[in-house]
Amino acid sequence: MNNGRYLSLDIFRGLTIVLMIIVNSQGTGAPPFPLLDHAEWFGFTIADWVFPSFLFATGSSIAFMNMGKFSDAQYFAKVFKRTILIFLIGLILAWFPFFLFNKDGNFEWKYFENLRFMGVLQRIALCYFFASFIIRYLKPNWVLIAMFVLLFAYWGILYFGAPNGLQYDKMANFGTYIDNLIIPKSHIFRRDGGFEPEGLLGTIPAIANILAGFLTTNFIRNSNNTNQTIKSLFMFGALAILIGIIWGQFFPISKKLWTSSYVMLCNGLDILVLALIMVFYQKFKFGAKFFESFGKNPLVVYIFSIALLKIMMTIQVAKGKNLYSFLSADFANILIPGAFGSLIFSIFIMLICYIFAYWLDRKNIIIKV
Repeated sequence: MNNGRYLSLDIFRGLTIVLMIIVNSQGTGAPPFPLLDHAEWFGFTIADWVFPSFLFATGSSIAFMNMGKFSDAQYFAKVFKRTILIFLIGLILAWFPFFLFNKDGNFEWKYFENLRFMGVLQRIALCYFFASFIIRYLKPNWVLIAMFVLLFAYWGILYFGAPNGLQYDKMANFGTYIDNLIIPKSHIFRRDGGFEPEGLLGTIPAIANILAGFLTTNFIRNSNNTNQTIKSLFMFGALAILIGIIWGQFFPISKKLWTSSYVMLCNGLDILVLALIMVFYQKFKFGAKFFESFGKNPLVVYIFSIALLKIMMTIQVAKGKNLYSFLSADFANILIPGAFGSLIFSIFIMLICYIFAYWLDRKNIIIKV
């Protein structure tokens, strides 16, 4: 695999992180552009596409592991250690900075008994764990079969796991039932009526996003003809999108439910974007270093972005007003009202994160979480 294709994968990871930061930091001044906000339940936006792309990029990273140098025991220890580490970082990040100022501006500790157990990093950890063993013990063709088995199994579990007509209902679907059965109520996401968007059952189809990233990157690594590789990627991407759209007529596209049709649509878009990046950077290098800096430490930069936002939300500039809402609502959205002001503010946050990513890149620091 040549350096151009390595660069394309770094750029893809970097683009994913850039979009993730922008989607997560729209501020409080005005509603964001609809495409940068998550669909309420069914439907699809750019915001809905970002997290699955993060998982796809995780699968891409697994494709670069030299599995042959590890015994089964060593491999299990490595995967288990990384799974626990990512999951714990997710918990700590949810708890961070361990205190808050309530709506009256009074100091309060954030107690463990109210800590949300699931989240983005926790889902990544669980998906990484299961995907790593599927990839370890199955050949690529069987990995592809396993991916579709997971997607069809999840569809079947949801369809037969709830009363007729309520299979895809927010509170009556089988995934919500599992979450409420296993996770104590005080540790479930509280801003969506008790529904956990990163629930346990949704891990099953999300594993398929990692498997798709692995298969795509493995295909790129083992190909010798770049132009033919790009043509194949366009074909695979278009096919996956078509499958997702057709499947969506029977199993509606929904990020919050992480439906199988949604997985296929996102995988197809990821493959197409990767192909487009390879085409563009065969001739141009514009912006490559920018995205590459994000792509070399994607997980660390994401963690930094969430910590930054939480710190800004904790710093009080007036009673009942934190730095995050002040800069977005009382500054950015006054200078530039509306959704465009929210976008400018999120780009400002993203550029702060770029400074951190660029510093790590300049120092040749690669932090493997």
